[in-house]
Amino acid sequence: MNLIPLLATFGVIFVAELPDKTMMATLVLSSRYRWLPVLIGVSLAFILQSAIAVAAGGLLGLLPTWVVLSIVALLFALGSVLLFRESLSSDDDEEDIAKRRVRGFWSTVVTSFAVLFVAEWGDASQLATAALSAHYGAPVLVFLGAVIALISVAALAVALGKVVVRYVPLKWVQRGAAVLFACFSIVAVVELATG
Repeated sequence: MNLIPLLATFGVIFVAELPDKTMMATLVLSSRYRWLPVLIGVSLAFILQSAIAVAAGGLLGLLPTWVVLSIVALLFALGSVLLFRESLSSDDDEEDIAKRRVRGFWSTVVTSFAVLFVAEWGDASQLATAALSAHYGAPVLVFLGAVIALISVAALAVALGKVVVRYVPLKWVQRGAAVLFACFSIVAVVELATG
C-alpha cells in the first residue's frame, strides 16, 4: 500500500494548522471547559469537514465566499462579545471555575463541534484536503491524513489550554479569547471587503 497520500496530507495539514485559528479556538475552548468533551466536539467537526473536503475534491466552492466569510465573521464577533461579557461577571474562585468546567458534557461537545465546524469552512486545511484528494485520487488515505493531523493539533491545543488556566486567571483567559475572536472576525470582514 502506498502511504504517500496519507503522509503528505498529514504533513501539509499539521503544519498549516499550527498557527491557525482552529488551534487557537480549540485552546480557548479547552481553557473554559473540560478537555474531553472539547476534544470530542472538535474531532467530530474535523472528521465531518475532512469528509466533505474529500468528497468535494476540487468542487469545494459550492457556497459563495462572501457567504462563508460573513458567517465566520458574525460567529467570531458573537463569540467575542459573549466571552468578554462572561469575563466581566466571572468570579475566579475555585468553586466557580469548577462549576464552569463541569457544566454540560454534551453541551460542551456541541459547542466545540459548532465553533470548529463553522471555522473550518473554506479554511486552508479544508481546501488543501480537497486539492490533495483530487491530486492523489486516494480519498481514504487523504481523509485519514487530514483527520489525524487535525486531531493531533487539537490535542496539542487542549494540552496547552489546561496549562494556561493553571497560571492565568480565567477572566483574563476569557478576555484574551474575546480579543482573539474579535481579531478573527475583523480578518474575515477585511477578506470579505477585499475579496
